[in-house]
Amino acid sequence: MSNEAAAPHAVVTGSSSGIGRAIASHLLDEGWRVSGLDLAAPTLSHAGFTHAAADLSSAEDIARAVASLHDADALVHAAGVLRVGPLGQLDHAGGELMWRLHVDAATRLADALVPAMAARGHGRVVFVGSRVAHGMPGRGQYAATKAALVALARSWAAEVAERGVTLNVVSPGATQTAMLQDPARAGSAPRLPPIGRLIQPAEIAALVTFLLSAPAAAITGQDIAICGGASLHR
Repeated sequence: MSNEAAAPHAVVTGSSSGIGRAIASHLLDEGWRVSGLDLAAPTLSHAGFTHAAADLSSAEDIARAVASLHDADALVHAAGVLRVGPLGQLDHAGGELMWRLHVDAATRLADALVPAMAARGHGRVVFVGSRVAHGMPGRGQYAATKAALVALARSWAAEVAERGVTLNVVSPGATQTAMLQDPARAGSAPRLPPIGRLIQPAEIAALVTFLLSAPAAAITGQDIAICGGASLHR
């Protein structure tokens, strides 16, 4: 879009790396303005991109970051971490971190931004979930936080559907990001999906961008898997 002020505005968490960065980059290419929320330094340089340093596990940081973002047309919550462990060896601190970052942050962001979208009669929200939300050995705490996102999205979608706002979850399978090399997931290697390769962040970004578009207005309250066929064997 040539008129930057008229461009739709998306708030994207986790915009400095991985899936969040891919989503922010794709939206910028499609003419959106993007406000990226991330504790890490920005890795995107674009006239339409603004970075706000925020620890998304902190209620105070979230409140500060969103104070000037109530004009947002869309919210994409992509920030996340993975901590693994079987029963008897659970990482309780990691579990609390995942809950704050995945679920509490989504709750606070949506609570701050979605009512204004509903008041204007238009808005889009996408939470990045995980195929693991259906359960996987060694990842119970992670799975629980991602399953919670589906429950939140479906509940809130029912509240605002009549006011032009959609809420959906995009749930990737094993994705080619730096998270795969995270020492915290040692002993829990990703499994290649039936298509024989990992999901690419750009593929997730394209799906999210569609869900934020006008043609996706009838899609709400859904958990959409992008998993290369991995969910076919549940």
